[in-house]
Amino acid sequence: MSKNTKSRLVPKAQVQTRFLEQQFKYDGTQLRSLFAYMNYGVLGDSIVSWVGPCDISFDHMIDGEDIRAQSAIRGGQMVHFITEMFGLNLSNGVAVQRLTTAIAIEVLRKLSPLHELAQSLRRDGDDIFAGDRKLSISIATVSPVSALIHFAVNVTNEGTPVKTLALQDLQIEPNSFAKSLMESFCSEMLSIHQATCKVRPATSY
Repeated sequence: MSKNTKSRLVPKAQVQTRFLEQQFKYDGTQLRSLFAYMNYGVLGDSIVSWVGPCDISFDHMIDGEDIRAQSAIRGGQMVHFITEMFGLNLSNGVAVQRLTTAIAIEVLRKLSPLHELAQSLRRDGDDIFAGDRKLSISIATVSPVSALIHFAVNVTNEGTPVKTLALQDLQIEPNSFAKSLMESFCSEMLSIHQATCKVRPATSY
């Protein structure tokens, strides 16, 4: 049996993707179950992305640490991602969130012509930094039916309440970054699923 034939026998756990051409503000209300399905017909596990400003009121803020500190979360222009994965608990969701951050760094290093700056990117939990400049924001939570993740990267440094880095600094076009990250994320999810389909249970021999 050929390698290609073997791969066709593995069930595919497809994550649906959609890049939304219309720009709109992320205000926290988009982080809800079935956002992609009810608004764009994207059914099942999904990751959707768009470009737009960010301004999250405390009423719609999820992170208790930010609420306690009264930390503003906003940006003049960002690339936003909403991921929804069904059947996951919060711990699983946080793991996927951090995997998304790691994948984003790989994509940024691949796309940026400024290799020294791109290589300086580092992950701290679910955030991306270069030195003390913050590139991304992210949060994971759960609904009654799914795990939900918002991940966003600055397109510009305008309107941010902290010292930031942006795609503009890395000379990366936001639409290309969004599509590349979603493609890499889906590929990783499929690879994870395939890895679970090729092992036999551990037993005492």
